Amino acid sequence: MNLSPTTDLWQYLSKTQKPILMYGMGNGADKILRVCEKYGIEISDFFASDGFVRGHSFHGKVVLSYSEAKQKYGSFIVLLSFASSLPDVLDTIRRVAAENELYAPDVPVFGANLFNLEFFRANETSFCEAYNLLADELSKKTFTEVIRYKLSGDITHLAACESDETETTKTLLRPESIETYADLGAYNGDTIRRLLPLAPHLRRVVAFEPDRRNFRKLSEYAESVADQLAITPLQLAAWSHKETLLMDASGNRNANLADAAKAKKTVETEADSLDNHVGDLRPDYIKYDVEGSEHEALLGSAETIRRHRPRLLVSLYHRSEDLFALPLLLKELAPDYNFYLRKLPYVPAWDLNLYAIPKEDRAHV
Repeated sequence: MNLSPTTDLWQYLSKTQKPILMYGMGNGADKILRVCEKYGIEISDFFASDGFVRGHSFHGKVVLSYSEAKQKYGSFIVLLSFASSLPDVLDTIRRVAAENELYAPDVPVFGANLFNLEFFRANETSFCEAYNLLADELSKKTFTEVIRYKLSGDITHLAACESDETETTKTLLRPESIETYADLGAYNGDTIRRLLPLAPHLRRVVAFEPDRRNFRKLSEYAESVADQLAITPLQLAAWSHKETLLMDASGNRNANLADAAKAKKTVETEADSLDNHVGDLRPDYIKYDVEGSEHEALLGSAETIRRHRPRLLVSLYHRSEDLFALPLLLKELAPDYNFYLRKLPYVPAWDLNLYAIPKEDRAHV
């Protein structure tokens, strides 16, 4: 791993003389603002895309349109404070970046560890160990470019390692051979929808989704495809063992267990391991996208992995430490698997996934 960083985005911003404007509002902006306050970084204003400004304020400042921001400041630094994978939104971000010095600060979706230079240096040995687990050059390039992005906030590093979702699924997961699927963090069934056209032999799915509203939509989808696919929806959080936990009751896609203490509204949620619910199923494929609880969910499926040797997809973007901690954990749970890292189009570095494939089940790479 050829990386020798000497600074990070936060150090740079703390020294710049240019005005800094934040592009967007909401939870992401609040997280970035807290880090800026820690580093003594002043935010001059907030702006939104032309056509999205309605005279509202954010943190005591009237939100400008992009045109108003350019007229007022001329040259300025842009801090992107929202996430998107939508092609038209990504095009807009690129247009703003072509006219301004734009950064997308990496702040963790969950957890307290900020991915800064200090964090990288403290864990450099673990990063190197995880890098050395990767099975191909694209994985290693993706790993390196994502770290460069996280330290710098420069989104060109993300563009340099993007992979297509459908092609990645076909190449690494061989969906034509998948018959049974365990979807941990099933949301409303969206990943099942995307997999189904690629997996003509898919017949059974067990789907964990803890949020009440998301679970209702998942159940409705399961009923709508019952004539072609048997989906067993479980209103459970994927965990290492059976337990009752507090969960953020916001009802959005990022509903999370571990950060519930910070939530405005919480609800008790039943959690359990996949191992306790596999029954007679023999999963060919397991997906882990459980909003920061991937470590616990992997521990809770250790026996299933050992017995049935499924292909695995594990999200690596919720916590700063996921990039090294989850590959190293998987190496313990599945020592004779090959590991591939792929980054789908998204700003910031979301939809970063580790694909773990049994060595005898060779991916077409």
